[in-house]
Amino acid sequence: MEVIIITGLSGAGKSQAVNCMEDLGYYCIDNMPPRLIREFISLVESGTSGIDKAAFVVDIRQGSFFEDLKETLDNLKKSGTDYRILFLEASDRVLLRRYKETRRSHPMDKTSIQKGIQSEREKLAEIRKQASFIIDTSNFKTADLNAEIKQRLNPGEREENFTITVESFGFKHGVPQEADWVLDARFLPNPFYLNSLKKLTGNNRKVRDYVMKSPLAKNFVGRIVGLAVDTIPGYIKEGKYSLVVAIGCTGGQHRSVACANEIADHFRELGKHVVVIHRDL
Repeated sequence: MEVIIITGLSGAGKSQAVNCMEDLGYYCIDNMPPRLIREFISLVESGTSGIDKAAFVVDIRQGSFFEDLKETLDNLKKSGTDYRILFLEASDRVLLRRYKETRRSHPMDKTSIQKGIQSEREKLAEIRKQASFIIDTSNFKTADLNAEIKQRLNPGEREENFTITVESFGFKHGVPQEADWVLDARFLPNPFYLNSLKKLTGNNRKVRDYVMKSPLAKNFVGRIVGLAVDTIPGYIKEGKYSLVVAIGCTGGQHRSVACANEIADHFRELGKHVVVIHRDL
């Protein structure tokens, strides 16, 4: 029986993940005490339910029950149960925004959302290290998260299903925490100083053409794509099926956006699975 343990930070998208898992045919149980997981599996395996894969959400809401998770995972391993851990997280900034939008208090601290997030990160640090997949949902819409989960859980996934996320950002707003590679495009000609392009973004064809007509930009993009293609087999060999490439300029409006779009198009031409995020637009 295939078992997925879904856990991670409160507000990171576990509910959406469960919906996705159900669509993929998993029998899902939310907020189940860890000690009952083994009993549930034994019950299913001894019966005729037809359930061959299940997903269990285990998170901080369970209080002391969460402490039993380590022992439960050890028992699953000893019994030969095939399990994987899907860990969802997001940046503090995004989690704060989500809590404020829903007007909910944090389960770890009813008075301070920020303190609750920090406390939860510390408590989940050990289980995060054991995770089979870690997905940062900071910039994901529901459809993006569903696509990412499907890519990660597909047992036949190989290089053709490797996910490359190309993200533009502005250095003045901070570097994306989820990035594997951070590259600086501030050496390229800046459309900001042209009145005709200043109020446009890198999604506009005129801005993109202006940036990409520079030989430096073409070389920059080509080397990034080439390096990614060369290293993807190594990532897969190490069990990693995604790469987040962050391209930054000063404000995240022109050069980084144009380069990110250009890089993404090159990857698509090569048949790669690409997600594009413009964080600061």
